[in-house]
Amino acid sequence: MRTVIAASVAGTTFEWYDFFVFGALTPVIARNFFAELDPTAGLLAALALFGAGFFFRPIGALIFGRLGDRLGRKSAFLVTVSMMGGATFAIGLLPTWPQAGPLAPALLVLMRIIQGTALGGQYGGAAIYVAEHAPPSRRGAMTGWIQTSAAFGLVGALAVILVTRTGLGEARFIQANWTGGWRIPFLVSAGLLAISVWMRMRLTESPAFARIAAEGTRAKAPYAEAFGKWKNLKIVLISFITFMSAQGAAWYALFFYAEQVFLERFMKIDPATGAGLLLAMTIASAPLYVAFAALSDRVGRKWVMWGGMTLSLIFFFPGFHALTHFANPALEAAQRRTPVIVVADPARCSLQFDVLGKARFATSCDLAKTALSNAGVSYRNEAAPSGAVAVVKIGDRVIVSAEGGGLKGPPLQALAARVKQGLAAGLDAAGYPAKADPARVNVLGLFCVLLVFVIGAAALYGPMAATLVELFPTRIRYTALSLPYHIGTGWVGGFVPVCAYAIVIATGNIYSGLWYPVFFTSLSVATLPLLLPETRSRRIDQ
Repeated sequence: MRTVIAASVAGTTFEWYDFFVFGALTPVIARNFFAELDPTAGLLAALALFGAGFFFRPIGALIFGRLGDRLGRKSAFLVTVSMMGGATFAIGLLPTWPQAGPLAPALLVLMRIIQGTALGGQYGGAAIYVAEHAPPSRRGAMTGWIQTSAAFGLVGALAVILVTRTGLGEARFIQANWTGGWRIPFLVSAGLLAISVWMRMRLTESPAFARIAAEGTRAKAPYAEAFGKWKNLKIVLISFITFMSAQGAAWYALFFYAEQVFLERFMKIDPATGAGLLLAMTIASAPLYVAFAALSDRVGRKWVMWGGMTLSLIFFFPGFHALTHFANPALEAAQRRTPVIVVADPARCSLQFDVLGKARFATSCDLAKTALSNAGVSYRNEAAPSGAVAVVKIGDRVIVSAEGGGLKGPPLQALAARVKQGLAAGLDAAGYPAKADPARVNVLGLFCVLLVFVIGAAALYGPMAATLVELFPTRIRYTALSLPYHIGTGWVGGFVPVCAYAIVIATGNIYSGLWYPVFFTSLSVATLPLLLPETRSRRIDQ
């Protein structure tokens, strides 16, 4: 059992490492592959590309779910790890925008598609493989180790990035040329790929699959059986609604949106501090996954998961307000003392969300809101008469924006820079800090707030693998389990950063993006007690 767990966790950790390296380097990716966009649009494009990898995870779940149910868990393992490792290594060799122009982001998109597809087949296979080996009384605890693989992969990615960044220095690390240090974490995946393939080659097929293979009762049409029969499709839908949507929303709001977008982008804390916090809470989460999974062996899966998602839901808004207090008290005081108001014609204000970089935000309203969003400043909207030039009120100061009209290219960029400079001067005079003061950042307070979220996420995520395995029969387990998992984590969770960030830009309120994870978590909190059966005592070989 130790060999089964070690090989499964190690291989899955390496795949998560490959996937999370991209997420951890999103700001650098935005700078080097979307250099033609302004900072807001560039970050949105990079966040959307991070989400694009998640978009293809359900497709990978269908492809490799069928492979795992027809040919075996081990075969699916080997294919997914090879695809993931190869695509990650290739990203480290890609040209950037200054070197290849539009070809660079196009190639990057292709690599993310391959990564997402591979990851779609990875998790279900690992969870099933361990569960089908585990003794029934310890199935939760044993599969809880699979849940730690995401934490270990994220820790590995952050550690390699931190060492490389520190050793080379920031300037060399972010360079867009062939010697840029950001390439090293991607290239490291070649060694991890070799180790992972070697470890998974040593595994034998799971007992449950070997039995149905020997009996000749493998599913001949896994898709039709899993999704074409209501008794199975119903469980797929219930698993997504009752806990997978909450897991995707809560986990990714914590481990990606809170640190990379909220703390670094809006609170302006130093990236090294943010990375350190993310590393600390990721390490703290690993034993909690196993602990809550083991607890579910004693008291049941259902209510442990419900308690975790409910804690996250209750704490979203007060927790993020507390993060503001501990991260940047000067910004908190400035926003309370001197609110910012954008007075503009609503018809001239665009939704500041352009993941393709093709829209032009050239109106006076667009230029003002873009500058404020880049500065991480919350603002209220007030309607102005039709056709009026937008103005920004910062306390008793009134700053007039400018119309970009038919401008594009360098002239529009120059105009946007002038608007940004004018607003920056007004914000500075009103006491808005350009960045968080390191001496006033309460790192311990930030960690304690984030730890509450970690506890909620761990209680939800820890028992989840065992629950999914126990819900579905062996014949179609790989196919049926993988789809709701990857829709929840891939579509709901993967798009948390980009959707929440876009909501903030549209509304001007730095907390409004939380309504995205709140909606999906509320859905599960309300439905789990009514729809999800308790699965702890089920036999999974029937």
